[in-house]
Amino acid sequence: MNIAAIQTFLAVYRCGNLNRAAEELNVTQSAVTARLDALEAQLGARVLIRSRKGAELTKAGFAFLKQAELIWQSWEVARARVSLPRGMSRLCSLVVGPGLWQGLAAPWVADLRAAHPGTAFEIWSGLASDAARWLQSGLSDAALLPEPLSGGDLGTRLFASERLIQVASQPRDTCDWDPDYVFVDYGPGFRARHTEAWPQDNTANLSFNTPSRALAQLIDHGGSAYLPEALARPYLDRRTLFEIPGSPEFQRQTHLSWRKPSVELFPWLTG
Repeated sequence: MNIAAIQTFLAVYRCGNLNRAAEELNVTQSAVTARLDALEAQLGARVLIRSRKGAELTKAGFAFLKQAELIWQSWEVARARVSLPRGMSRLCSLVVGPGLWQGLAAPWVADLRAAHPGTAFEIWSGLASDAARWLQSGLSDAALLPEPLSGGDLGTRLFASERLIQVASQPRDTCDWDPDYVFVDYGPGFRARHTEAWPQDNTANLSFNTPSRALAQLIDHGGSAYLPEALARPYLDRRTLFEIPGSPEFQRQTHLSWRKPSVELFPWLTG
């Protein structure tokens, strides 16, 4: 059973209106509706009659009300017992897109922890669809993704623009095709630009959706791939990998999106 959905059901019952419940919970009305829909789907029964005039409990809603209150009270007790670590005053929940942790999100979070020692952080890996749902429901505070999230309750900014460079396990010049080339999928924009730069019919027989896995492949088995410069730099400096001179370069943009109500607790989200 979704605790947030139960909390929303009780808020609508108290307020008698979805708009006021949304204000009380600090979420959008669409998030309230989505939570109620999910709850009714789980219960297999309609618990609220929703209209422009307000919301009223159905017979099933009355039957569920006391149980919902007990579940919520039990959750509050459990949450109070499982408190924040000693010295921490708040928790920031961040969603990081696949492939963005190593070399990008990891050093950023390390800086945040040093700058805000009273804040605990939890990191979730998720796609844009996951992040949008978690932010709108209030489960997460912000998301670092290749694309910005949109919505009336969300803010967004360009977080970083990284060079993607072609590197190889052995020094060499650029060539028409490397049979050991490993393709890293950085999204539809990159795929289109990659096709323009490399219009050959050859296709890589190995691909990853995260650069860290492609990096491990190059280190363990050799080959070449496009990697973020920051991720590849330590290996270039040690001459474990080599940048291929003359090969096309690309850019990978990442965006930080956040719940506007979270800015009050975490003003650094806006930059």
